[in-house]
Amino acid sequence: MKTEIQILWFKKDLRVIDHMPLVRACENKISVLPIYLIEPSFWRQPFSSKRHWSFIRDCLIDLQIDLINLRSNLHVEIDEALNFFDKIKNKFKICSILSHEETGNNWVLSRNTQVQNWCKTNNINFIEYPNNGVVRNLDNRDKWSQIKKNRLNLPIVDKPNEINTLDYNFKFDLPSTNDFLFGTDEIFKVQKGGRKEALKIFDLFLKTNSANYLKYISGPNNSDKHCSRLSTHLTYGTISVREVFKKVNFFLNQNSSNLDKNKIKNIRAFTSRISWRCHFIQKLEDQPSIEFKSMHPNFDALTRHQNINDHFRSLEKGLTGYPFIDACMRSLTNIGWLNFRMRAMLVSFASYDLWLDWKNTGNLLAKLFTDYEPGIHYSQLQMQSGVTGINTFRIYNPVKQSIEHDNNGAFIKKWVPELKNLDSSFIHEPWKMDPITQKNNNCILGKDYPNRIVIHEEAIKFARNEIKKILKTDNYYETSKKVFLKHGSRKRNTTRVNKKSKQLSLF
Repeated sequence: MKTEIQILWFKKDLRVIDHMPLVRACENKISVLPIYLIEPSFWRQPFSSKRHWSFIRDCLIDLQIDLINLRSNLHVEIDEALNFFDKIKNKFKICSILSHEETGNNWVLSRNTQVQNWCKTNNINFIEYPNNGVVRNLDNRDKWSQIKKNRLNLPIVDKPNEINTLDYNFKFDLPSTNDFLFGTDEIFKVQKGGRKEALKIFDLFLKTNSANYLKYISGPNNSDKHCSRLSTHLTYGTISVREVFKKVNFFLNQNSSNLDKNKIKNIRAFTSRISWRCHFIQKLEDQPSIEFKSMHPNFDALTRHQNINDHFRSLEKGLTGYPFIDACMRSLTNIGWLNFRMRAMLVSFASYDLWLDWKNTGNLLAKLFTDYEPGIHYSQLQMQSGVTGINTFRIYNPVKQSIEHDNNGAFIKKWVPELKNLDSSFIHEPWKMDPITQKNNNCILGKDYPNRIVIHEEAIKFARNEIKKILKTDNYYETSKKVFLKHGSRKRNTTRVNKKSKQLSLF
């Protein structure tokens, strides 16, 4: 007779604290097999990169230590889910597979559906537990906020004392960060992963860095030091959203008499943004197709420039001729992170100035962002590209943004050294240099640094005209109202869709 077992499937929940599947697996005497699967087909997707694997690898090392402390082990295997489960089924009687719900790409949805069907066919319980504020099978967005609030107010689920671990030949041979399985792109610097690192940087943020959170949140030179940098840890679940809220409240209560109003304001601003995180992921949960299709279907009719490939390559390499854009792209390529304002500006520039398809831009950025979270990624891509039908069209002026956020050009000179000799007169707009000035600054346009690939004013005029055509299409506003009912924030009583309002705003 085969030994009866439970499979505890870790995915994007790489922790042992606040982990309900782990707790439930330990409530009976059935042996547990904790697993993490490196699924080759996932790593062949256009949004995956070895930068993601590098972070995950750190997380798995920490998770293994935590499991050993619970008298268990983590089995890591390179295999597709169904293949692996079939192999285990031939050796053991699987009574259940326990995991957290996962809101991800279409690939994830498809794989989960296959696993569900396989479990049903083989009479195996596939039990998925809610992961914080994202609600599966939500029938009405009006109900979401209260459900999310109730979940986040629940107490933290403590780890068990020990795990009744299966007697098994465990493997923990993690592929290197340079393994060809994860692609061939150079990854440069990668944020350190793991539970210990998450707690360390969160503690530092609360005690020190949060004091200037709002002041530097959009500053390219300072935001990485004054933001929490928890986004990647939340993506891969080394810390849960509920833990973040509980730790913030505990910190504020313990230090209420010692904190000035400004610091409290900064920390509250941070938690507000964490709350919005669930809001955006819920959009993908409710409508998985937003990975490929515009929320407002009328925008799928937009046509793109013929020289799209040249534009894409210029953006990818940080050679658009717009110094601030190029600095942001090169910085992102090298360190894997940008603040929100810079991300929004890049998407705006790609979508409006270069007239690129947001889906292509999305894959490029997904591979570069260490904290790539599908639910946030595709919602924000569509929002900043103006294809939701319920958000203001935000067309960022790259020169204005450059002057506003990098006035002395320090960020530009760091990442675009070709322009290191330029002063503030030209650092934001090098195309204004005459030939003599170019020579004197050792920066010949078209040779040392590219001419601008597009003229912003002309590109925006074209984009605005194309968008106006979509606004005039049949049923545009009726469809916008439907999109709002499905995805819009309920913090406002009315939709943001107004025929008479000015839809295009220039920043």
